[in-house]
Formats: sequence, structure tokens, C-alpha cells
Amino acid sequence: MMSSPIRQMNQRRLPPLPGVQQGKSGRGGRPTTEEMIITGISSVLNDQPVTSSRGRHYMATDVSPELVTHFLNENPEFLDRYVTTHVSEDKIRQWSLRKGSKNVHTRQHNLNGELLREKKSSKWKTCVQSSKWKVLHEMTRDISYQTDRLQILAELAQCAVDSTSADGFNLYLADSNQQLYHHKVSPISSSRGSRTTDRPSEGSYIGNIETGTSLPSYVAKTKDTIRTNHVQGDMRFPAGLGIKMEHVQTVLAIPILQEDSGVLGVIELYRQFSTDSFTQEDEEVTATLLVWADVCVDYVQMYNSMMRQRKLNDFLLAVTKSIFQDIVSMDTVIMKIMNYAKKLVNADRASLFLLDTKTTELYARIFDTGKEHVPQKEIRFPMDKGVAGHVASTGQVLNITDAYNDGRFNREVDMQTGYRTKSILCMPIYIRGSIIGVVQMVNKKEGTFTMADEESFETFAIYCGLALHHAKLYDKIRRSEQKYKVALEVLSYHAQCTDDEYKIIKSTPLPDNIPGIIDYEFSPWDVEDNRKCLYVLYMMKDIFSMATKKNENEKRYDLDDMIRFTMTVKKNYRNVPYHNWAHAFSVAHAVYTVIKTTKHSFSPVECLALYVACLCHDLDHRGKTNAFMVKSASPLAAIYSTSTMEHHHFNHTVTILQNEGHNIFKHLTSDQYKQILGDIRQCILATDLALFFGNRARLQEVSDKNEFSWDDSEHRHVVMAICMTACDLCSMYKPWDIQLQVVNVIMEEFWLQGDEEKSQGLTPMPMMDRDKKDELPHLEVGFLVGICLPCYELMAQVLPNTKPMVDGAVSNLKKWKYLAENKLTVDQLPPEQGLEGNKQDSSGKNKQREEEESDKQNELNAKAGNKDELTEESKMESVEENKNKSIDNQSDKGSLLTDVRSESSVLVHSDNDNNLTEQIHDNT
Repeated sequence: MMSSPIRQMNQRRLPPLPGVQQGKSGRGGRPTTEEMIITGISSVLNDQPVTSSRGRHYMATDVSPELVTHFLNENPEFLDRYVTTHVSEDKIRQWSLRKGSKNVHTRQHNLNGELLREKKSSKWKTCVQSSKWKVLHEMTRDISYQTDRLQILAELAQCAVDSTSADGFNLYLADSNQQLYHHKVSPISSSRGSRTTDRPSEGSYIGNIETGTSLPSYVAKTKDTIRTNHVQGDMRFPAGLGIKMEHVQTVLAIPILQEDSGVLGVIELYRQFSTDSFTQEDEEVTATLLVWADVCVDYVQMYNSMMRQRKLNDFLLAVTKSIFQDIVSMDTVIMKIMNYAKKLVNADRASLFLLDTKTTELYARIFDTGKEHVPQKEIRFPMDKGVAGHVASTGQVLNITDAYNDGRFNREVDMQTGYRTKSILCMPIYIRGSIIGVVQMVNKKEGTFTMADEESFETFAIYCGLALHHAKLYDKIRRSEQKYKVALEVLSYHAQCTDDEYKIIKSTPLPDNIPGIIDYEFSPWDVEDNRKCLYVLYMMKDIFSMATKKNENEKRYDLDDMIRFTMTVKKNYRNVPYHNWAHAFSVAHAVYTVIKTTKHSFSPVECLALYVACLCHDLDHRGKTNAFMVKSASPLAAIYSTSTMEHHHFNHTVTILQNEGHNIFKHLTSDQYKQILGDIRQCILATDLALFFGNRARLQEVSDKNEFSWDDSEHRHVVMAICMTACDLCSMYKPWDIQLQVVNVIMEEFWLQGDEEKSQGLTPMPMMDRDKKDELPHLEVGFLVGICLPCYELMAQVLPNTKPMVDGAVSNLKKWKYLAENKLTVDQLPPEQGLEGNKQDSSGKNKQREEEESDKQNELNAKAGNKDELTEESKMESVEENKNKSIDNQSDKGSLLTDVRSESSVLVHSDNDNNLTEQIHDNT
């Protein structure tokens, strides 16, 4: 009987391998190890015969490809053992992928000619169970390089396709409005090697999730996984697939769920030309992969949010720098806001409308033409018109995806411009809780405006509000500054002496000598008003000349500047009862007397500073105290919190010096100019009696210890401060009749302030109340004891030649005490011995002086031909004194003097006069 072909094949000996000699065998004729070298299996086979499952023995010399294949088919356990021991997992995965890739393109036909698809094992199935985590690890690593939500989901879907042997996938994503969109994907090269990934394109609208008519919308609505082989015939989703695909019946659709139980989208896995169903294992594999979707999407959204916030911060920083550094006008700010707003949300056009609260209208004058922002004729429309009007009226943010389907949109603008408006993002701009304008973005270049655009733009709108608010303030300040300049120019013109006034003084010769001018009993109030300027010029010229004795040829002053300065100072004293030009003249005369009669060591610049400070120390005084200025909320009190009027007097002095032709210090050196302005400031501030007590204490301490030195500049400055106070109160040491006359004038000014306080419902201090005028003697006693005598006595310690100040004050104190003790008024003072005589002597001296001055004036008039000579001489003496300009802030003292007097009105009722000084100091 003839054997079968298979039996014959099994019994047939194969020819020996090339190079192997027949008959050479060891131990019983079996082949040696050298005879068994077979590539690929030599390490497995040993020198023992290999037995097949059928008991057949094979020798190494019989090996051939056909024989090996036959052997592996009959001995699969050997192949499994060999692969597990000697082949790496990566190699196995490569084999699996190569086989799967090959099978994808392998199409077979059945007996009926229908196309069949060969089943293949998925990537997931080929992995050893313990190594599946490595697949997930690699997938996570790949996904971590993506920064886009769609790219991550596409990557996960592709992994699912590879793991389930699907032919492809469809990706559907839902938006915030429950609208479902299909996203196509196209492969792109990844930055990591040559590997490719899928980049989703812009989505196409599928439908609303709530309808559930298509497979993806049904899955998104029910959140159920669907496996089906009959997509078109299922009544649960009559519309079939989300997109039209031929030859697709087998589908696995899985929802992509979020942590908050929401649906992010749906992934459809499909197989073409096949009815092979997706298995439960396929569903589990895909579900396992999609578990990562929620985590990865959250990661991407967080990353993108951080990057978006960082870009927004950088953007807002650039906006802030650009806008606030270049605030020149409202138009500039508006154009920058529109430019930056377009960049922020990637819009095609931008508009900014400001709100006019008076007319309740929105207006704009700068328009975006697409290429540039062009200022045009201003347009206005009511707040209740159009999208911008609605936002301005309600404060609501509008994000309109289709403008022509929104009833609030005004189509007239598009009809006029030919521009087609599609999407609109309109937002109000707030400042301090009030709407000041509306910014409107038109036509996002890609898609429609999103919630992220709204959030970013809302932050940007805050900066817009700040920029517009500051731009408005800048415009107001700039206009106010121009108005201020105009007003200052007008006031400066009218506050300066006129040419006629200047010419009158210029044409009048200055006296060469004024009898009694340095007498402590000299009465400045008895000098005629039209001659006071000549006396001032005479004294100023004399002080300037002190600095030129060392160098007679050195020019220290300019007489023309001195005339203009003096006349303008006179003009800037207000017409108030006491703190007027006459008071300034009396104080300037007092300090001139001290300079000329005492053995001091003041420098020429310090002497000039003292004189000019006394002349200007009450410039623009309003006849009110510092306390009243603060109570009445005066603008000056808002500028200067302490020594209010004193600061103002000094500033006014500097303003006059800065006028053209008024700088009497222009011939001083730079250092002298700085020094004299600093000294003038200190001297004027020293007239605030609140500072007197501290100055007096310092000088008293140095004097009592015999440590005073004229070489110490600090000591000299304290003496200058005390000297200013003594001269400011010069009326208190003048003869009785002069002092009485001045006191009545002072009280009249105080009573006027009291009357004004009463009209405002305030209660004035006793000194300010004219209903309490009978208390005047008590007030004067307190003032002399508490302020004047301590000041004059200290002056006499340092400058003994000022002793007449002490004597005059003591004489007047006796009379005031007599009136206070006997409760008499000034009119009731008896003609005691010496009182009337003093009055007659004072009157006689003034009369004699007037006659001497008259004779002198006649003599000067007779010397008309020498006028030019005198003028030239005075110019030579004045030249060097005019060199600087200054700015500082301080001035006035008369107000505080009022405060101290008023406080002393209460204190004089104490029988113990020794405590008056301390009490006045505390109250001041």
C-alpha cells in the first residue's frame, strides 16, 4: 500500500546542509555540536534528537525553512517559550504593528465576491498584562507635549483606534450652549521625531445635543456607550452618524465625560467594509484610554489659562506703559485703547463711545476704518439706541454672534459704510462705579467672541476706565494751567506799579538826610503817604551802600529796580485797617533803626535781608488771623498747614522779585542770592509769634551762659528772628499817643473779624468782640507782659543800644495797668504828670521834623541840576544788591499776633502778672 504524501514527506531524509560531511558523527553516529550550527536556533537545539509531537526525530542536518515552519506549527509551546525568553517586548510590539499594518491593506473576498476584512489583534491585546501600564505611560508622555484640547482628544482617539483595530474615528465636541461640532483631523509632524499626530480642524455644526437625532448627539445626551452593526437602521438615532460616511455600519461610540458630570464630546470608532462587531474588550480598552481625557483636558485648560493670563498680564503692562506714558490728549488715549482692544480679542474693527451725562448721549469723534483711526466730525446718539446704547443704559455685556438677527443692532451704519457686521462684543467702561463709556468690538477674525474674550476684555476695560479718567483729568489740569497762566499774567500786570507811578517817584530826588530817622521815638505813621516810598528808598539805598564801602566801584544795586520793587510792594498791600502799607513802613523803619544804632556784626547781606523781610513781611494780608483762615477753609490754609499767612507773604515777595525790572538782588553773586532769599524766608516766618517762644528760649540760654558769639551763624540767625518780632511790635514801645493811636487801629481790624465770625454763627474770642472793648486795658497789659517786654529785654541783652525799646514799653505798661486796675477806659485816663507832657513832646518833635524835612526838600528842589548826579550815585550804591530769584513757600505774622492778643484777653484777669508769660506761651 502506497503511503500518503504526508507520510512520505515525514519519512523522507533531507539532504545534508552544505559543508557538512556525511558519516561524521560522535557517539552512536549522532551529529556533533559543530554539525548542528543553524542560524537562529543553534542555542536552543542541543545534541539530543528533536522529537516532534508525532514522535518523529529530526536531526540538525535535516533543517530547512520548510522543516522549521512545519516544526513550529506542530510545536507552538516551543515558540511561545522561546519568544518569552529571548525576544524583547519592543520587538514583539513592532511585529504586531507590522502585521496589523499589513492586514489593514489586505482585503479578501468570500465565495460570493464580497470584500472581507481579516481580523487582527489590537495593540492592547498584544501587550502582556503587567506591561500595559507602559503603554499608558507612553501615551501620557506623548499627550503632555500637546497644549490644545482638540489635539489631546485626537491623540487619545487615535490610540483607541490602534488598540481596537478600528479603521478610524470621528471626534465631536460640545460647546457651552450644548451645540455639537464635528472636528476633522489631519496628520502633522510632531516636534518629537518623525512621529505624526492629528491636528483637529475647525468644527462643523452637527446639531443640538438635546435633539438626540444622530448617534453622537444621542450618546452625548444619554451618556451611554453604543456598540452597533446597524447604524442606519437604529430608531434611537434616525439621523445615523453625525456625518455621512458610506460603507460604515460597525460603530463604537463613547461619551467623553467631565468631572462635573458634563459631556465634553463623543468619540466614534468605526470599521469600514465589515460587519465585525466591536467587542466588550474593545469598549473597555477605549473607556480605559478615555479616562485620561478628563485629566488631560483639565491639565491643558489650566495650562492654557495660565499662559493666557500671563499673556494678558504682559499685554496689560504694555497697555499701561503706552497709555499712561503718552497721555497727551483724549484723542491719543482713545486711539491707543482701540488699537489694543482689537489685538486683545482679535477683532476686525473697534469703536469707543463716551457718555455725556448732561445730555444722556453717547458720542465719538474717532472712527476705525480698518486701516487707521481717523478723527472725524463728532457723532452723537441717545443712550437707548443701538447695541452701544443698550450697554450704556443697562451696564450689561453683550456678546452677539449674529448681529442681523439681533433687534438691538442698528443696520444704518452698515448701510452707510458698506461694511458687514457679523459678531459684536460690547462692554461698558466703569470708573468709580459709574459708566463713562462703551467699547465695541466688531467681527472676530476667526469664529465668534468667546467667554475667554469677555473675561480678558473685562479686565482690559478697567484699564480703559483709568486711562480715560486720567486723560480727562489731564485735559482739565492743562486747561486750568493755561487759565492760571492767563490770570497770573493779568493779575501780575495790574499788581505792578504803573509807568506813571514809577515816573513820579523817579522824577522826585531822594533826600540826602532825614533828621530823626534813626530815633526810636520816630513816628512812621506821621509820614505822608506819598513820601513813604522815598523814605523806603532812602533807607534801602543806605543799607545797600554798606556792602560797597570796601569797593566803591562795585555796582550793588539798580535804582530803577528799587523804585519798581518798592512801588509794587506798596501796591500789593491791601486796604485793611492795620496790616497795610503803613504797618510795613513802620516795621522796616524799626529794623533800619536797629541796624544803624547798634553795634552788631550782621553781614551786609543779612542787613539787607532783614530790611527787605520787614518791608514785605505782611504782603497781601487780608486782615484775618491764621486761625480764621483755617476755620473758614481758605485755599491758603489748604496749601500751608502751619504759619499760613507767613508762607504766603514770603511767596508773594518772591513773585514780585521775579517780575521784570523788579529784581533788586540781580547784582548779587549766586551764593549771596541763595543766602539772602533763605534769610528773608526765615525772617518772615519768624514774625509768626508761635515761633517766638522757641527762638527766645534758645537765645536766652546762650546769653545767660555767656556763650553768644557773633561769629556763630546760628546765633546770628536767632538774633535776626528776635529782631523781627521786636520790630513787628514796634508800636508797643513808641510814645503813648502814638501807641494809643495804633492800638485803636489794630482793634478795629480785630473787631471786623469778630463781626464776620458772628455773621457766620461763630463766637469770636473776647479780643475780637467789639462788645467787650472795655477789656482793652487788660488785653494790653497781658500782651506787654507776656510778649513785648520779654522780647525787648532779650534784645537789650544782646544789643544794648536797643534799651529805648524796653523803656518805652515799661512806660506804656504803667498806663495800661493803671487803666486796668481802676477799670477805666482809655478816654477816662487822667492827665497825670508826664502823660500829657509826653504827648506834647512827641507832637513837637514830629512838627519840628516836618519843618526840617520841608526845608530840606526846598533845598533839594533848588538843586535840580544835580538830580542826575544823585541818581547816578544811588545807582552805584544799589547795583550789587540785585542778583537772584527764588521760590519757597512762607509768609505772614500779623494773624498770629492777633491770636496771642486774644488769648491774653482772658489771661489779664489773673492778679498774678508773673504767670502771664508762661500762660500766653502755652495758649499760643
